[in-house]
Amino acid sequence: MGRVTERRKVIRIRDGAVSTRPDTLVAEEPLEIRLNGKPLAITMRTPGDDFALAAGFLVSEGVLANAYDLQNIVYCAGATVDGSNSYNVVDVRTSPDVVIPDITLERNVYTTSSCGLCGKASLDAVRTTARWPIADTPPVRVEPSLLASLPDRLRAAQRVFDRTGGLHAAALFSEEGELLDIREDVGRHNAVDKLVGRALQNGDLPLSRVILLVSGRASFELAQKAVMAGIPVLAAVSAPSSLAVDLAAETGLTLVGFLRGSNMNVYAGEDRIALRTAAAQG
Repeated sequence: MGRVTERRKVIRIRDGAVSTRPDTLVAEEPLEIRLNGKPLAITMRTPGDDFALAAGFLVSEGVLANAYDLQNIVYCAGATVDGSNSYNVVDVRTSPDVVIPDITLERNVYTTSSCGLCGKASLDAVRTTARWPIADTPPVRVEPSLLASLPDRLRAAQRVFDRTGGLHAAALFSEEGELLDIREDVGRHNAVDKLVGRALQNGDLPLSRVILLVSGRASFELAQKAVMAGIPVLAAVSAPSSLAVDLAAETGLTLVGFLRGSNMNVYAGEDRIALRTAAAQG
């Protein structure tokens, strides 16, 4: 089984002084996801929570919606030439009554740790129909001051980042700001998949009353994953992409970017943000 971190020798140069020492790095290994025995996707990920990652990925693909859709997930033995188990291949078995969307069977997806969209045939291929329209979810009202407090709480909970400085994080918070779950991974999309997969396994989908916070930028794919999981609010400490903003506007997702200190930009779904409260305080 791969480890979350690995040690490598590094030559350090500090103020002209040269020294050699071991350095702690975040591990990155490929994970092949098979669906009912057929290869579907390969993602570069940090080992750990692999079953949740696979389940979350299939939620975003429109395959899984609840724990009953999932029959089991197993590591595939004999995945290597010598027949040993690499723990880098998982097979997801769906329940017999689950209808598999054509999109998952017509393409073989290679995703990288920085871009989960690599291998998508077109933009339309990822605009899948949401099972839980966000516009129909119970109203969620978030104070800007609460949002402003979340990045520091996310950072404080990043255990592996403290040792490596090389991991993205994604976290789910309640409307009241309670930290519900956090996952780290070399790929920001993998961290979100691990959160969503755990929620599916626990029977918590749709996540209609939570805030999703990501440590990097908000890409189209992250917005899509939020929509597919029924998450009404997505906040990022960095910039969103134009397509993420377009998707948020189309689906009713509240999208917040550049969440740093008390400052933030609201790109869509401003009805869920208590803007009048913020204006009065300002």
